[in-house]
Formats: sequence, structure tokens, C-alpha cells
Amino acid sequence: MAFRTNPEYFEIGVIVLIGIVTKNGILIVEFANQRKMEGLSLRDAVTDAATRRLRPILMTSLATALGALPIAMALGAASRSRVPMGITIIGGLIFSLVLTLYVVPALYTYLSRSKLK
Repeated sequence: MAFRTNPEYFEIGVIVLIGIVTKNGILIVEFANQRKMEGLSLRDAVTDAATRRLRPILMTSLATALGALPIAMALGAASRSRVPMGITIIGGLIFSLVLTLYVVPALYTYLSRSKLK
């Protein structure tokens, strides 16, 4: 019997991933904006925002990845068709965690500097 997957589940995983990554990025940018309004320099505000939001971002990512683990491992009845969704969520969260913690602050710093000029 051939192993068949359903591409719709993969697409659902991508939608979930986009929502979580967007939320994590918004957490850092919003906190950096608040710190800038308090008088911190741009670099200090971004560093402080990334440092202080690290724990909530890690907790959200870890909870979501662990929640998707049974889906990715194909546990349960008729779950083999949902494996792509679990793999998409877990792999995407690991990749996006690096992007959120390094690329978002870097882009925020770059875009904020160009706005000031």
C-alpha cells in the first residue's frame, strides 16, 4: 500500500506557522518601540527587546512544537495523512526561531535608522 499524504494539511501547517512567527516578531518590535519611547537608544532598545522577549518566544515555540509532535510522529487513528502538517510546524518553528531572534532585530535596526535620516 502506498503512503499517501494530503497537501491540504501541509497548507494548514504553513498558516499556523505564519501566525506564530508573526506574533513573535510583533512581540519584539512592539517592545522595542516602547523602550525607544522611554528614551533608550535604538541599539539598546532592540537588544533589550530581544533579550526580554526571548523567554515568551521560546515558551510559545516549544509548546507549539511539542503539541505538534504527536501529529508529526503519526500517533493515533488515521494520522499518517497529517504527518506533513506536523513536520511543517516543527521544522518551521525551529527555523523561524533563529529568524525571529536575529533577523527581526537586525531588520528593525536597519529600517529604523533609514527612517531617522
